[in-house]
Amino acid sequence: MDELWVFGYGSLMWRPGFEFEEAHVAVLEGYHRSLCVYSYVYRGTPEKPGLVLGLAEGGETIGMAFRVAALDREAVIAYLREREQVTSVYLERTGTARLMSGDRRGEEVKVLAYVADPDHEQFAGQLSLKEQERVVLDGRGKAGPNIDYVLNTVDHLKEIDIDDPELFALGAALRAKTV
Repeated sequence: MDELWVFGYGSLMWRPGFEFEEAHVAVLEGYHRSLCVYSYVYRGTPEKPGLVLGLAEGGETIGMAFRVAALDREAVIAYLREREQVTSVYLERTGTARLMSGDRRGEEVKVLAYVADPDHEQFAGQLSLKEQERVVLDGRGKAGPNIDYVLNTVDHLKEIDIDDPELFALGAALRAKTV
């Protein structure tokens, strides 16, 4: 059985929830990070959805690649499916990520990633900044307020020096509303 690499671009970066052997900043081609998924469970409800990140087609995403030991592969996949597939809004996909940190910088690895399904009812598409702000401020689910998710992600991206101008603009607007 082979080791597993998992690509995180949202909460998986700052709260993976599984054991891993190493973690690297990495870039995944073909998808971009987007607040394009209505959350019905963790950060909202069907009546008052929150908004969470997904990978949407096109561009590239800088996130984190986590190497999982071969022995833990099946358990981590089961955990991720339970966490990410709760409403089936994400499609489980594999891709190639290029590691951008550490002694493996430049190495390409096959990663497991969860991509937003554009045909799913929870796919929000590209919302305006004002609409994102409204949804995030109203959203609250079993994992807490939607604003916490967005601001934690913004803070983590800044900590590891990943620039995301759209998400940072939303973070600044949210912070201005809560001061």
